[in-house]
Formats: sequence, C-alpha cells, structure tokens
Amino acid sequence: CVRVDTLVNNAGSLVERRPFLELTDDLWRRVIDINVTSVIWVSQPIARHMIERRSGSIINLGSIAGHNGGGPGAMPYATSKAAVTCMTKGMAKELIPHGIRVNAVNPGVILTPFHERFTNDENMKKMVSMIPQGRAGTADEVAGVIAFLASKDASHIVGESIEVNGGMLMD
Repeated sequence: CVRVDTLVNNAGSLVERRPFLELTDDLWRRVIDINVTSVIWVSQPIARHMIERRSGSIINLGSIAGHNGGGPGAMPYATSKAAVTCMTKGMAKELIPHGIRVNAVNPGVILTPFHERFTNDENMKKMVSMIPQGRAGTADEVAGVIAFLASKDASHIVGESIEVNGGMLMD
C-alpha cells in the first residue's frame, strides 16, 4: 500500500455555461459528480488509510463561486463548490478525532485553462476589475496555500476555508 500523507481534491469543472432556465438533468448531474461526488469517493479510501496512521491532511478545492453564486450560466458549478465548502466542515468534524485535518482552498479569479475555456475576454476583464488587488491570481499562489495547509505549520488549522482571491471576497 502506498502511503498518502496529503490528498488534494482538485477535480473541478463548469462543464459548460448554461442559463438556469435551460439547465438539464444531465448537465446538473455531470457538474455535481465531478465537483462533489468525486470528493466523497476519492476521500473515503484515503481517509481509511490515514485513520490507521492517525495522521493526514485532506484539502478540498472550492471556489469563490460557492459564495457569490458564480457568473452567468454557472449556477450548478457555484452550487457544487458551496457543497464542497460545507462537506469540508463535515469531514473535518468526523476525521479530526482520528488525526486527519480537512480544510478547503477557495480560489477566486485565477489565470488557468478553466477561464480560458469558460470565460470570454469581456467577462474576464469585468471580473478582474472587481478584484481590489487589481489582478487575477496565479496557480502558483493557490498551490502555495495548499502546500501551507499540508504542512506542519498548519497543524492547528481544521475545517477552514482559505480564500485566495486578491480581496474580491473578504469574510
């Protein structure tokens, strides 16, 4: 058996932008399966092995969309990422007695292929204009937060969601 100290649940997709009134059962299920259901089925077997060692860290990737409802045609995605944030807290409560820390990272507008695929230039400019820091984030900035949460420096952080969005959302 391979030892896993940290699991990062980073699967995620909007699949496609579609207005609420045009949403289909198939699209809804695809988005929920990719963004929510996968967290359960990937985390369970890894958590069982972490429980045996009484240590580990699970980091789930949410999104700012889980707080603000997402952009046009992204309601299923936003809903799924809100679920990930909620799941993180529930998982953390159940797993911390076994020495497993569960936390989430909620990126804002990050320069990745996600936005290249799903966000046109006009909407990207609008979103960036709403970021107090004045720019989109980078994948490296998100990865740095993930690395911190996986480290011993974050040993007392449990059930939290770290927002990485340049000030776009300040809770």
